[in-house]
Amino acid sequence: MSHTDVVISGFGGQGVIMAGIVLGKTISIFSDGFATMTQNFGPEARGGACTAQVVVDSDNPIRYPYVQHPKILIAMSQEGYEKHEPNLASDGLLLYEEELVEPHPGKRDQIKALGIPAARIAEEFGNPMVLNMVMIGFLAGTSNLIDIEPAKKAIAGCVPSHFIELNHRAFDKGYEYGRNKLEALKAAGSEV
Repeated sequence: MSHTDVVISGFGGQGVIMAGIVLGKTISIFSDGFATMTQNFGPEARGGACTAQVVVDSDNPIRYPYVQHPKILIAMSQEGYEKHEPNLASDGLLLYEEELVEPHPGKRDQIKALGIPAARIAEEFGNPMVLNMVMIGFLAGTSNLIDIEPAKKAIAGCVPSHFIELNHRAFDKGYEYGRNKLEALKAAGSEV
């Protein structure tokens, strides 16, 4: 993992801040690493722009908690994508909700961009509020940033007890989707 800057962006009501908290706890409490999180959201209760910036490091305490050029961008809204994609590291990873975000093709070819229909998956669970855990699972399935068991422990500590199983299943579905997507890219001869 070493040092990695992550931006999670979307709009209020998608669980952006909770996703950042889960990511930070996964690293700092359940994986013996270090993490900080800053957050930014509009005054609206729902629907306004929302961002969580998570800085993680496996070895060293975080000295500067703000993200300038994230290595990973998780975009759950078009507005969040438009705002943060220009700052994504040139060799960065873009994970996006493919029914809410339309990346600009060919704009920056070195960026690895992977999409998931997270909102639809969350709806299949009967609860659109688990979109964020689908995205965190997708992150685990497409990168080596977090592992499954520490993430599930973090989720269990962040959601009400009667929603733990639902959030774990949403995480698992995102993880499975990510692993399958990487396998399909490998089979097609794409670099992953």
